[in-house]
Amino acid sequence: MSPASPAYSKIFIIPESAIDENGHVNNVAYVQWMQDIAVEHYSSIGGIAAQGPDATWVIREHKIEYFLPAFLGEEIEIKTWVENIRRVRSLRKYEFTRKADGTMLVKGETDWVFVDVKTGSPRAIPVEVSNVFNLP
Repeated sequence: MSPASPAYSKIFIIPESAIDENGHVNNVAYVQWMQDIAVEHYSSIGGIAAQGPDATWVIREHKIEYFLPAFLGEEIEIKTWVENIRRVRSLRKYEFTRKADGTMLVKGETDWVFVDVKTGSPRAIPVEVSNVFNLP
């Protein structure tokens, strides 16, 4: 699949803190990693500076498909990209692959809403924010 915006990726080693009683990565860890890489990506392309102090993004919904488990010490690559931007929302996608064999472990997506910090109400995404994603 070809991302709509340039993809951002990160490679890391599965830490012991992510392992559950079944001996593999706890499903909740993937949700946290999705949020963390989204914020890291957004910050790296100037999104936080572009949005200013009066607005922020919040997750409205997330979907995850688990294909195979990941285990302690495995090297994992997370890729994320923005699929689209609408008036007040943006869809971001994620892929988790095991570096050793390129196997897809998890796919996910989050629906983010741009909101006013004071009221919590959705607000139109400014062009300055849309432009940081470099969508076609």
